[in-house]
Amino acid sequence: MKLIRKLLWLTFLLLLALALIGVGYYFAVTKDAFLNPEKLVLSDKSFTLYDGNGDRIENAALTFRQSVRLCDVPKETQLAFIGVEDKRFYTHGGFDLKRIAKAAINNLRSHSFKEGASTISQQLVKNTHLSQEKTFCRKLREWKLTRALEKTYTKDEILEKYLNVIYFGHNCFGLRAAARFYFNKEPSELDLADSAILAGLVKSPNNYSPFKNAEKCVKRKESVLNLLFKNNLITKTQMREAIEKPLPVSPNVSARDFGYLHFVFDELSALSELHGFTIGGKVEIDTYLDRAIQTELETVAQGYADSDKTLTVLDNFSHGFKAYVSSVGAIKRLTGSLLKPLLVFAPALEEDLISPATPLLDEKINYGGYSPNNFDGKFHGYISARECLAQSLNVPAVKLLDSLGAEKGASYLEKLNLPVEKDDLSLALALGGMKNGYPFRDLIAAYATLANGGNFAECRFISEIRIDGNTVYRHSPKPQRVFSDETAFLTTDMLRSAAQTGTAKKLRSLPFQIAAKTGTAGTASGNTDAYAVSYTTRNTVGVWLGNAAGGFIDHTGGGLPCNFLFEINKRISELSSIPVNNFSTPKNVTRVSLDKISYYDTHTLSLADELAPEEYTFQELFKKSAIPLKTSDLFSNPTILPPSLHYENGKVVITFDDRLSKLYRYKIERYDYATHSTLYVGEYMQEFTDESVTENKNYVYSVIPIYKDKQGKAILLPTVSTKAGEKPSTSDRQILEKDWWDY
Repeated sequence: MKLIRKLLWLTFLLLLALALIGVGYYFAVTKDAFLNPEKLVLSDKSFTLYDGNGDRIENAALTFRQSVRLCDVPKETQLAFIGVEDKRFYTHGGFDLKRIAKAAINNLRSHSFKEGASTISQQLVKNTHLSQEKTFCRKLREWKLTRALEKTYTKDEILEKYLNVIYFGHNCFGLRAAARFYFNKEPSELDLADSAILAGLVKSPNNYSPFKNAEKCVKRKESVLNLLFKNNLITKTQMREAIEKPLPVSPNVSARDFGYLHFVFDELSALSELHGFTIGGKVEIDTYLDRAIQTELETVAQGYADSDKTLTVLDNFSHGFKAYVSSVGAIKRLTGSLLKPLLVFAPALEEDLISPATPLLDEKINYGGYSPNNFDGKFHGYISARECLAQSLNVPAVKLLDSLGAEKGASYLEKLNLPVEKDDLSLALALGGMKNGYPFRDLIAAYATLANGGNFAECRFISEIRIDGNTVYRHSPKPQRVFSDETAFLTTDMLRSAAQTGTAKKLRSLPFQIAAKTGTAGTASGNTDAYAVSYTTRNTVGVWLGNAAGGFIDHTGGGLPCNFLFEINKRISELSSIPVNNFSTPKNVTRVSLDKISYYDTHTLSLADELAPEEYTFQELFKKSAIPLKTSDLFSNPTILPPSLHYENGKVVITFDDRLSKLYRYKIERYDYATHSTLYVGEYMQEFTDESVTENKNYVYSVIPIYKDKQGKAILLPTVSTKAGEKPSTSDRQILEKDWWDY
């Protein structure tokens, strides 16, 4: 019995010691944690943004001043947030013990920590007072501050402060800013459907924005309304009416609101979810903004108001956007021919299906009813892959994708962060035929892959984020190889042709090497999108013109967008004293001389004969592993098709009808049983006439093509008889084909 009492006493002392240690630890960890009323209200001091030079951007967060009083917030809006985030908000003391227990059980069952149990009070404290570290010490400070919050303020005051600091995405901090942005309403005007959308956004603004993911937004809205109905906060009729109300179509913003900072805050929302940090406390954001270039883009954009537009400049080295001007935000648009290099030509080069010199037949085609045409309505016969891309011909691109395979081409787009839906896997994809298209910034990042030697990396507006002095995100690009450096260089060189002689030839007067591609999307009724994208070794620049609502425009990519592209590149060059470097040729790429005659006559690639005159050759780039194996010998071993001959009126006429005949000099000889005569040695002539024949004889002629000192094989022509009404015997030719002088 004494032993049991001792054990109980020891257990009590041990538990008491642990409790004292716990209490001591709690007070030690939380001694510096005090509720600061100033932190519960967002202000301009809460956020500091810096440009690419480290200089502060003034007036970067004007929305922080737009607070709202709870008495101006409709009851159904309050219920929406309470129902979704903290249904026992008005009955607990800051911590929902039932919810904590339930979350713990569910997490144990799922072997994860995906389900949280934070109350509105806890969320307010976390967003305004605590660091981003996920530790037990931080949790203890959170508990202390939450208790202090609940003792200091009423429930209504806490809810009001929460609604004024919560982040709704798209640079919207607080309910007033969100109501204006999403619905063009004041908070007092919000209805149940609006409130359900806003309450649903809190969990993940980046995923549930109606302007980014409409389908997800609809499902989230319905989930919120069902939850409110389940908790008896709304009636079934109210739920049904709110579900049936359509989503907002477009945000309430001016063109200037879609400037650089819009994309910074948009990215901030996405990064917070991707890297698991909360947007709150003292936030500092470093961006890649180049103010001088941004000003130039805004100047160019202001000169055109006939449609929506997006203009951007991306730094190829840092993978950061230096400048961005848009009147539409990050909407998805059809790409037109802008996909050709990324989907068709670069993959075909990578798979060794083509070289820049490969002749492609531009002809009328029909693939099960799909019969594409070129922009000019013509077919051009055999055209090199280089010219097909430079001139943006449609038919060769479709035929090439057919050879490559739509799935293979799409696999390269996937690596460039340009996913292709299964329904879009068709040959029409070569011309940008798809349902939804891509955001412009993603296309720019994909083109920068070619500028960076075939390596793709995520491109950002933000370089670093610090919260309360701690770095929670730093842009550290990890390039992934998509194309070999040989493929990237060859594609770039082909696009340089587009900027010199092709659809982007308006750029040809720029005093540095530049690659470019244009694109136009639309229907038979008119054009809806016009693109022009260029890149140098330093920057990737893009221009898009169109209408957010899908209306028609009077432009093609090679028109006004290309003019803008020229102006932007020119101004960027003038702003920098450092010259733009040329594209560097990889060691496994070489320039070779090709035979022009076989290229145009038989549409095959052969290396030029060493003796070929310059006018019968042309130069082209190849991977060293893909240089043509065949070498032409048209000049080192002169060869022609047999000429024709006939005898008439006492004369023998030899006619040359092969185009190659003009390349050589000739030696013409005549044989009979008794004599061998050289009749002619000299330059090409279309017809040679022998008037020195006599009657009643059989003659055999030989023609020898000659180039410089190289003599080709003698061509024996059919035997000619001058005997009236007689044809030469077979034996005559057989004798002459041997050594005639032996007979």
